[in-house]
Formats: sequence, C-alpha cells, structure tokens
Amino acid sequence: MRKASVKRETGETRITLTLVLEGSGRSDIKTGIGFFDHMLTHVARHGLFDLDVSAEGDLEVDAHHTVEDVGICLGKAFLQALGDMKGIRRFGHAVIPMDETLAEASIDFSGRPFLRFDGDLPCGKAGEFDSELAEEFFRAFAINSRATLHLVLRAGKNLHHCIEGLFKAFAHALDEAVQIDPRVEGVPSTKGVLER
Repeated sequence: MRKASVKRETGETRITLTLVLEGSGRSDIKTGIGFFDHMLTHVARHGLFDLDVSAEGDLEVDAHHTVEDVGICLGKAFLQALGDMKGIRRFGHAVIPMDETLAEASIDFSGRPFLRFDGDLPCGKAGEFDSELAEEFFRAFAINSRATLHLVLRAGKNLHHCIEGLFKAFAHALDEAVQIDPRVEGVPSTKGVLER
C-alpha cells in the first residue's frame, strides 16, 4: 500500500497530513476553513484516496498561509507515496462538468514542477475562501509534488461551482496518473528516470 505522512510546523501554520493512494475516498479534514475542507473532501472522494488533514493556521490574518501550506504538504505526500514511480501511468486528465461550469485538469508526474492556471475565476469569496487561493493551492501542490499541472476553466460563472469543478477535475486526473498499470515496466519514461 502506497501511503505517506507529512508534518509541517512554521510560525504561521501547524499541519499534519496522511495520504493513502489505494484508498476508498474516506477523509477527515479539519483546516478551520469550511469551503477548503469541502474541496479537500472532493479530492479524497473523487480520487479514491484516503486523506486526513489537521491544520491550524493564522486565520486571524486570513486563509492564505493555511491553504498554501496544506498544498505544500499534499504535494510532498504524493511525492513520498509515489516512491520510485515504477509502474505508474504518470499522466492523468479529466474534464468535469458542474452545472454551468466546465473544468479541465491535466497532470504529469514528470519531476518538472510547473503550473499553468487558466482559470478566470469570478472575484470574491466562497465562504472564507478567497478566489485567488485556488491558484495558490495548486501552485504549492505542483511545486512540492514535482508535477506539471495544467488547470483550465472552460466555462463558469458561479464561483463555488468554478472552484469545485477544478478540484474535482484535479482529483480525477490524480487518480488516473497514480494508478499502477501492469503493462508499464519500470519508470514510465524513455530516459529511464523521472527527476526528483
């Protein structure tokens, strides 16, 4: 079973995160940011990962540090759980409709961290979650998982739907990319190595 545990403690946040790739979609998420908890629950449920997150952050300032640092921890957890990357599909892609919203995610666990976020989100908040925090979370994840991640919001007006669609697409792309494919021998790269 591929799993990882990550702890991060700074002057701004204290985070403990546990991830199981071969999960059932179970989650226990407590970040102090209701909408963010909802999004991380979608990552677990739609990616079929088991995910526990306990985060305490300086929410009296705003949610930025907590959201970014959870993204850091989740990225590190995926990198750790994937280990030597042998046998994985490596690439994942999903397009998810949610009412008026259409969201797309593509990921490559290439060892080359990069984020393209083409999401013209409506300005505002979903609960206490500022719209720009979505991009901050995904950037932190991409850098720390050493993955190339492209997110595109093809359509959408409702901020809640737009962000949720992106998180659901992200979850489905993750699920596809981390699966073991019995046809894959060794590392899925002609180089014979995925940079870490």
